[in-house]
Amino acid sequence: MARHERLSTLLDMLGQREKIDVEEVAAELEVSAATIRRDLDHLAEQQLLTRTRGGAVANDLAYDLPLRYKTARHVPEKQRISVAAAAFAAKGMVVGLNGGTTTAGVARALAMRADLGGRGDAPGLTVVTNALNIAHELAVRPNVKIVVTGGVARPQSFELSGPLATRVLSELTIDLLFLGVDAFDPEAGAFAHHEGEASINRLMVERAERVIAVADGSKLGRRAFARICETAQVSALVTDTETEPETIRAFEAAGVTVQAV
Repeated sequence: MARHERLSTLLDMLGQREKIDVEEVAAELEVSAATIRRDLDHLAEQQLLTRTRGGAVANDLAYDLPLRYKTARHVPEKQRISVAAAAFAAKGMVVGLNGGTTTAGVARALAMRADLGGRGDAPGLTVVTNALNIAHELAVRPNVKIVVTGGVARPQSFELSGPLATRVLSELTIDLLFLGVDAFDPEAGAFAHHEGEASINRLMVERAERVIAVADGSKLGRRAFARICETAQVSALVTDTETEPETIRAFEAAGVTVQAV
């Protein structure tokens, strides 16, 4: 297991158990206790956990992992989801992307589509995003026009939120929104961990003609702190083949078209 993946796993364990023991975790991950101690010390330096004698306890941040640690989770599934979702976009569209590792993958997949190339000064695609990492990645793509919402950046996700973002989005219309979520329940709707992000994402949904949720199976059938939108506001869901069949059926019964890849 690579160190980046191991750090993410340790934070996941803390989120589930609230405290962990060095010796027990070392045995579970099949690495030395010294390795786990160094990992925990590294995470403690970043204030993601609190070190204790023989282990660590969770901080609040451990439940909403910073984006740099989320990137190590469910990588193959997210890559398949990103490519499949990007296929929904058509040349000339205004596409919305909120923050998240899966939507960042969609952004890369869109940039790789040769058929979305523009002519002269006309872009092949206009992308509206409140995510700094997505804007940074697409800014150098000559076929993409980038519109950034503005607002206050949240370090965990690189998402911009607040009144400035609201003001910009209220003036725009989006043809197709790729919505990244922290949780998506067929009955309760789509959710984010942070209320500020949920508010901006909700406005992006309202400004969009069509909404496609992108989420691996680990996020489905769950709820988080702040609701983004109702299930009925999402027209399609792109997920992975590991998603439970009954979960897929529940979304389809709610009127959401599901594509598992």
